[in-house]
Parts: sequence; C-alpha cells; structure tokens
Amino acid sequence: MTTGDGSLTFFSAEFGQAFHNLSGAAQEAREKFVRPCRLDRLPLERDPSQPIHILDICFGLGYNSGIALETIWQVRPDFPVQVMGLERSPEVPQQAWQAGVGSGWSFHREWQEFIERGSWQSERWQGRLFWGDARQTLLQVPLAWADAVFLDPFSPSACPELWTVEFLRAVAERMRPQGYLATYSCAASVRAALQEAGFRIGSTPPLGRPWPGTVASPQGQDLPPLSEMEWEHLKTRAAVPYRDPTLQGERSQIRLRRQQEQQGSPLEPTSIWKRRWQQ
Repeated sequence: MTTGDGSLTFFSAEFGQAFHNLSGAAQEAREKFVRPCRLDRLPLERDPSQPIHILDICFGLGYNSGIALETIWQVRPDFPVQVMGLERSPEVPQQAWQAGVGSGWSFHREWQEFIERGSWQSERWQGRLFWGDARQTLLQVPLAWADAVFLDPFSPSACPELWTVEFLRAVAERMRPQGYLATYSCAASVRAALQEAGFRIGSTPPLGRPWPGTVASPQGQDLPPLSEMEWEHLKTRAAVPYRDPTLQGERSQIRLRRQQEQQGSPLEPTSIWKRRWQQ
C-alpha cells in the first residue's frame, strides 16, 4: 500500500498491522530512526577511519537502513558504513525491492545485490542480513559494536518477544556506550524495559499520530526529556515490562507472565493516570 509521503509499505496478516506509519514510511524512517540516532550529524564528528556501525532490528522493507545510508552520504559522500540487519526471512526485503523500494536511491544497484544476496561489501559500505528469530541472530552481532540501533518490531502486544528486558539488555551489550537506540514506540512497558536494561531514555516528536517515539542511550547524553505526563506513565501498571528469561519463550507465555506481574503490582492503575491527564 502507498503511504502519505508516496512511499510503500506492506501489511502483515500474521500481526494484523502495517509495517509503517501510514502517514509516510520513508518519513518515519528519517524522523523516528535516522535523526534520533544523530546519523545526520555523526559523519561530521567522526574520523573516517572508524566506520559508522548500524544495527537494524526487524529490517523489514529496508527503509531505515537505506535512508540512513542516504543521510550519512549527503553529509559526507564517501564515509564508510557497516550495516547488520536482523529479519525473519528474505521474503519481505526481496518483495519490497521488487515493488520498487530503494530503486530511487543513488546506490540502488548495490542495494539490489545486498537484498538479493543478503550481503554486500565495497570500500564505502558493508552489509549483512541475518535471517531468523532476532533473539538468536542478535548473538552474531559483536559486543560493543553498534553506533546506532533501529528497534522496529511490530507493537509490543503483537510481538512481545522483541521488547523484553532480556532482549533489550542483549541489545545494550552490543552498543557502544555513546551509541543511540531509536524506536517508534512510547509504550510504558518498552520504556521501563529499556531503563531496566541499562538505558537512559528520551522522547522524540510525534509523527502522523499524537504520541511520540523513544530514543535511548547507555550513557544518556543529550537526550530530549520526557514530559511530566510521560514520567508519571512509568509509575503505572502499564510500565510493567515484558520478560523472557530464556530468550526462547512463546508469545503467549511472555504475555501471560506480564499479566500476572501486573495483577500483583503495587503500581498505580493506568486508568487513574489517564483520568488525571485527561482533565
């Protein structure tokens, strides 16, 4: 389907959700992922002997990584970049390419080979795609590797296994201390899980909907602050995070574990928070 900015997205029958905000898939990639991770500034600050490392979790149609490359090279055209993408199977990226995603990018021929082969290597950039459950393929990413992480699964209620404290802790271990993680989600469960996993968190502006996204960093430098309303949300039962101690749990088990923890939580009911801020 075509989104508001003319870019394409797909709909997942399994998850019952579109892959992107319908106001604009390309715009979402730029404003919710690339810019919050400072990739429009990092090439100016970085020695070109140190490539920028991007970890794209739930690579999907490829917009986040592709627009990141475009953005970096608009600032410094030959700056070296390395991309690692985690995706369930080659099907979605390949269908996206066949539908035209990436065909207008200046590096579209390289992108085509990257998508079709699952890897690319040149002097300017390297890329590799890992297929399968991201909880397992993440283990192939080196520790302390990523400058920027795009966390882009389906919603926490639909895909809880990729929003757990344990998964996010494993992501944090693969980031450089000064790196940034960006996601479209502002769910209290996600933000609380990020905090428990060792991140400091900030809020990104709304885009195509009334609520913001989230940017996080192990060191927490220069993060845009959360509002008082957002901080109070983290003191309600909505902030009980998803947990998956073995990183192998079934979705139903992960949901049930959270429901049970919420039922026994001393935190304020979320309904009270909503009434307070709706007045």
